Amino acid sequence: MTTPIRTRKVSHVVLNVSDVERSIRFYEDVLGFKLSERNARGMAFLRNQTDHHTIAFAPGPLGATVAPSDTYLTFNHVALEVDSVDDLFTAREFLTARGVEIVFEGRRGAGCNVGIEFHDPDGYMVELTCEMEQIGWDGRNRPADMHRPARSLEEAVANPVPMPEPAAATV
Repeated sequence: MTTPIRTRKVSHVVLNVSDVERSIRFYEDVLGFKLSERNARGMAFLRNQTDHHTIAFAPGPLGATVAPSDTYLTFNHVALEVDSVDDLFTAREFLTARGVEIVFEGRRGAGCNVGIEFHDPDGYMVELTCEMEQIGWDGRNRPADMHRPARSLEEAVANPVPMPEPAAATV
């Protein structure tokens, strides 16, 4: 079957972790990531290039115990990047026509990216996304009051995210 959905790359992965601070330290100190932002829900967003985040950590919950000594942390979601908001509209139409429930659409806060979210057949959350905020040479991202969350693709298009003022030059 052919599909109109064309993904460019894995945009980001979100993991539920038992200790957000420990995860930040590990990914910064061992793998060279940089913290981009934290949100009010206790999540941390890290990057290893210019995308606002390539990995994020959400506090808990721990997964189910499979055997007395086996406990697994849980996966939150994977995001796949598409080229444009037009691709998201096409994907939404394609998915809903096939009975796939869209559980979120619009713009999240951190990263200011626009997307749609749905479950795969095993229940894993998948996000199709575009327009991830880029963090430039100064390492600054948009202030939280510029995030402009939206609860639909139409609202995200009608209410674009403003560009932040450039950082003042330091001598």
